[in-house]
Amino acid sequence: MDPLVITVTVDSTMSYPGYKGMPAIEDTDKVGQEYIDSVNAGATLCHHHGVHYLEDAIQDDGKKLSKIDFNGWRDLTEKIRTVGTDPIMQFGIASARLPEKVELMSLKPDMMSYAFNVHDEYFQPDPAYPANEMYSLHPRDELVEFVTAAEANGVKPEIECFYTGAFWNLEYVRRQGLLKEKAWATLFFGWQGGAWTPPTPDALMYMVKHLPPNTNWNVSVMDPVAQWQLLPLAIAMGGHVRVGWEDNPYLPGGEPSRSNAELVEVVVNMAQQIGRPIANVEEARRIAGVSR
Repeated sequence: MDPLVITVTVDSTMSYPGYKGMPAIEDTDKVGQEYIDSVNAGATLCHHHGVHYLEDAIQDDGKKLSKIDFNGWRDLTEKIRTVGTDPIMQFGIASARLPEKVELMSLKPDMMSYAFNVHDEYFQPDPAYPANEMYSLHPRDELVEFVTAAEANGVKPEIECFYTGAFWNLEYVRRQGLLKEKAWATLFFGWQGGAWTPPTPDALMYMVKHLPPNTNWNVSVMDPVAQWQLLPLAIAMGGHVRVGWEDNPYLPGGEPSRSNAELVEVVVNMAQQIGRPIANVEEARRIAGVSR
């Protein structure tokens, strides 16, 4: 079993709007410090959203996604890199249009996220805030175009999988001669909307059982209770895990975390309790296939 790669994802502006610990997304110094502290606590992969803004309505192309602030992404990336240990840089916001994603590749991330299934997300954990919703289809020719651009720019795709149809699309892209190296797939549980998969042990085991060959798997759970029940199972099964304010800002006892580093520390302790070592950056890069 490989050492555990811990991903941290800080930005809760869409998933938990109003969460008091979250700095303004434009404050890249404070957001970046959350990543730095999390890396120092044991995370080796930083999934970040730069600066982005959700569209307020479905657009003429039938999509409702996020618009990217390129300079904000550059500033946050540079801030995180000051940690000095070279953590894996993974650009998130799969909910952005392909041309903007390709433009961001010029910032040289190690990895970039793309949903290999429909985007249909609904975030409203607090009824005091209006729901944040995203919608988009990702046709197979678009997936091929994304992976082709990513590989041309030396960026490893992160395959976002909300249900097993994403696995079929992964294999389809492979049949086009792409994704020859070991893939990195994140399995999403409890993310509300039309792409929802329940955050349960049997759902996790089903997804892992049907995972395509030659694929590393990582787990994201958006449920304050179920997350802490599923992550120990994923760790014991040999998967990798993701934590942070985007997925769940609450500690196992239900109290709000004071930092993302606190959430990382919970996972470090979980792994240590069952004897699974935590990957350092060099090991994480080897496992993920993004060695320098």
